Amino acid sequence: MADADPVSESLAAARPLSPHLSIYKPILTMMMSIAHRVTGAALYAGALLLAIYLFGLALGPSAFAAVSWIADSILGRLFVLLFSWALFHHLLGGVRHAIWDRGLYLDRDGRELLAKATLGGGLALTALLWIASALFG
Repeated sequence: MADADPVSESLAAARPLSPHLSIYKPILTMMMSIAHRVTGAALYAGALLLAIYLFGLALGPSAFAAVSWIADSILGRLFVLLFSWALFHHLLGGVRHAIWDRGLYLDRDGRELLAKATLGGGLALTALLWIASALFG
């Protein structure tokens, strides 16, 4: 086996370590970025469950009764609520990134404004959807 080069070992030891999450102070824009990634992954799971629901619809009344029972349960309704929030939050996060891609609102106040608008807008659109569903659904 070849001996390690002492110069490269000393350089490696002197190199700073990459910062870890425990070093950074959590700020709203960082949390919204993490939430954007989490909601993106959650939308995959939600789309899979929606496909199963539609597959049950296509298979006929007995299969649809089974998937409808699951969707109409408390847990199913909670999942649909969270899925609708994830959809709106991820959509508005994409709009926020599109605004940044155009070079707008990149200053500190602008970033905070867009992060708050993403969070509040996702919650407001989810509430409006569920209110409209209760009134007209």
